[in-house]
Amino acid sequence: MFILKRKKSSGVNALTASTRRWALLFLGPVVAAFAIGFVWPFIQGIYLSLCNFRLISDAKFVGFSNYVKAFQDPSFTHSFWYSALYAIVSLVLINVLAFAVAYALTQGIKGSNLFRTVFFMPNLIGGIVLGYIWSMIFDGILSHFNTSILLDSKFGFWGLIILMCWQQIGYMMIIYIAGLQAVPEDMLEAARIDGATRAQTLFKVTIPNVMPSITICMFLSLTNGFKLFDQNLALTAGQPIQIMPGGASIKTTEMLALNIYNTFYGSNAASQGTAQAKAVIFFILVAGLGLAQLAYTRKKEVQQ
Repeated sequence: MFILKRKKSSGVNALTASTRRWALLFLGPVVAAFAIGFVWPFIQGIYLSLCNFRLISDAKFVGFSNYVKAFQDPSFTHSFWYSALYAIVSLVLINVLAFAVAYALTQGIKGSNLFRTVFFMPNLIGGIVLGYIWSMIFDGILSHFNTSILLDSKFGFWGLIILMCWQQIGYMMIIYIAGLQAVPEDMLEAARIDGATRAQTLFKVTIPNVMPSITICMFLSLTNGFKLFDQNLALTAGQPIQIMPGGASIKTTEMLALNIYNTFYGSNAASQGTAQAKAVIFFILVAGLGLAQLAYTRKKEVQQ
């Protein structure tokens, strides 16, 4: 009996050691790629945000002066508030419309699979292509009013909203459909037996059980709203330009990512450090808002 137990224990230990070796073999390249592709560039980016440089090899440490310049730049503060407004409006519209479409397509209507495909297809088109397509559409419509999307900031704002809703609603719809199909049928049946109306069932049973999908979709909508770049570049490129009372100029439809890009590749070579500081601020902002949103909405999730 004792000998058998010794043999069994040694076999388990051998299996555990073998599993660890295979785990290291497969995880090693992934960890190395993550360190090389993300961790090291991120650390280097933080260092460069504290330097003036044209090339990495000639970086000169200047402390936090780049961050001071970033916060004193009126174009950066404008793009921050503009991006915040855009992110809030797009988050609400995309998620409400995507949930409404997903709810309608899970009610057993004919051709629901075809509708799902049609709604999802815009997400497969690249952002630059979408921006140019919609710029032609909007300019064609606005030409009847002798104006352009590049001449009025409100047209640019709502143009971006329409473009992103058209692109992302189908993707969020798929996530919501998965959540709606996972709602326990016995809960819905119990609600019907208790005489609950369709609206009561929706708000008291369905939505609480779909909160994991809502958490994911809100996170994606919020972060994508702040990170928007290629559609902004192709649709308006930040136009039109407005001259501030102090003489500084800002691009009224320029969002944060585009502002960082324009700062880095601007005419002033010394602004690259400032652009890097803006990028670090941008990362902290998006990461902080995303984590705060995840923490808040996860508290609303119900355990099935």
